[in-house]
Amino acid sequence: MNPRLIVIVGPTGSGKSDLAVELARRLEAPVISTDSRQVYKGMAIGTAQPTAGQLAAVPHYFVADREPTDRFTCGDFEREALMLLDRLFDEQLRAHPDRRPRVIAVGGSGLYIDALCGGLDSMPDVDPALREELSSRFRREGLDPLLELLREKDPDTWATIDRRNHARVIRALEVCLQTGAPFSRLRSGSRAGSASARPFDIAKIGIDLPRPELYARIDRRVDAMMAAGLEGEARALWPLRHLPALQTVGYSELFDHFEGLYLAATGQPLDEAQSLARAVELIKRNSRRYAKRQMTWFRRDPDIRWVTPASADPDPDGPANSPPEQALSTIEEL
Repeated sequence: MNPRLIVIVGPTGSGKSDLAVELARRLEAPVISTDSRQVYKGMAIGTAQPTAGQLAAVPHYFVADREPTDRFTCGDFEREALMLLDRLFDEQLRAHPDRRPRVIAVGGSGLYIDALCGGLDSMPDVDPALREELSSRFRREGLDPLLELLREKDPDTWATIDRRNHARVIRALEVCLQTGAPFSRLRSGSRAGSASARPFDIAKIGIDLPRPELYARIDRRVDAMMAAGLEGEARALWPLRHLPALQTVGYSELFDHFEGLYLAATGQPLDEAQSLARAVELIKRNSRRYAKRQMTWFRRDPDIRWVTPASADPDPDGPANSPPEQALSTIEEL
């Protein structure tokens, strides 16, 4: 009985964290977050970190365990997560030698999930002059021209990349321009042969919701975040707005609000209430766009088994077609 990593994926707002906690409770398994932002302290509301009740119900890892000023890359995550999995699997095996060790990973960062399941690809070193050229262009012209260049060079990466994360956009362009090959082709080429190196089985479950329902859930969640104090959380983080960790939907729009960047048709700044309303509107819009890119990324993975519940909110006492029952049934089949 090889150890098994159960990976729960889905777009933002789909209910994957609730499902992961319910499965972890039933299976007596810990949870690893594969969200590139939930790892940071002080960002609980904006990154939808697990609630205090969820954290108390099952052990969680990579949640609010470092500062936004800390450098934490996808490579760091892969290395630390694999070491953690070794320890967690070993502890379970010693405690229950007759039971398969299991850990649940949940999150919407496709790159982190790929790194955990199959390893980061070997990418070429980049000429520092090229990196500086692209960085200088970003400082002069902003991100839009670089995104247009990426769409021309590598439409697959353009369709899935976080378009507010200038560091990732620049990295993808570096590879395209230096090698003459699409970033996506290099990634997929080396990823295919690396998964077998993992010393554990992997079962991937995806939550699939009709788009209107998903978008309605996202809008409601943004309203709930604002009611929970997202504006105050963002204001506390405003001095750190230059950091990569804060180039995130939810914070970026509020930072622009704080700086008075939202303008009326006359070109004058909107008043406080109108500016805040505009920021909330953009958070909802950009969250919906991000969810669409997430699904584009996940749909390319043939190993994901999709569940399409009537509601993505787990109900332990619900009917057999509730998300936990579907996921448990799917896991047993794999």
